[in-house]
Amino acid sequence: MKVSTDRSDRNKDEERGHSIFTRTKNSYVLSVDNRSHRPFLGFTLLELVVVIAILGIASSIGVSGYYSYIEKAKIIKAIADLRIIEKEIILFEATNGAFPLSLVEIGRANFKDPWGNPYEYLNFATIKGKGKQRKDHMMVPINEFFDLYSRGKDGESKPPLTAKASHDDIIRGHSGRFIGPASEYT
Repeated sequence: MKVSTDRSDRNKDEERGHSIFTRTKNSYVLSVDNRSHRPFLGFTLLELVVVIAILGIASSIGVSGYYSYIEKAKIIKAIADLRIIEKEIILFEATNGAFPLSLVEIGRANFKDPWGNPYEYLNFATIKGKGKQRKDHMMVPINEFFDLYSRGKDGESKPPLTAKASHDDIIRGHSGRFIGPASEYT
């Protein structure tokens, strides 16, 4: 390093990119010329790959959690809808002395579940035998007077709750004491 008091010497050193002491009023100051360092040109390929991998992992965790949350919200909505329809059916029976023949009679003909499927209602007084009634693992009907359910995410359903197509159904069981996913019915 060179101590410079002469302006011309100082200018020459600065042009060469050296670090020098420059004189101010009463002291010397160290000045560093940054032009001598390699300029920042960007990220290396490895750095970019690592960042992209981290972002990919974080987003996959976030997306799966989001879809899980959305599915739980749809189940909760279907349970609430079934409770409302159940109360309307019971009110209809109290008022008219019989359960409605279909959801049309209570004004719910076009009422859809969160997956876009119509809710299913079966009045046992209108059927012969127990073939269409929802049944538990012992093949015993799960309701006394009517079945009310959503066919769930897959839009498919079979009368026995043990059937694969019925696992995601949201059902009314124990004559209204249970409303929830068929997979949780005991």
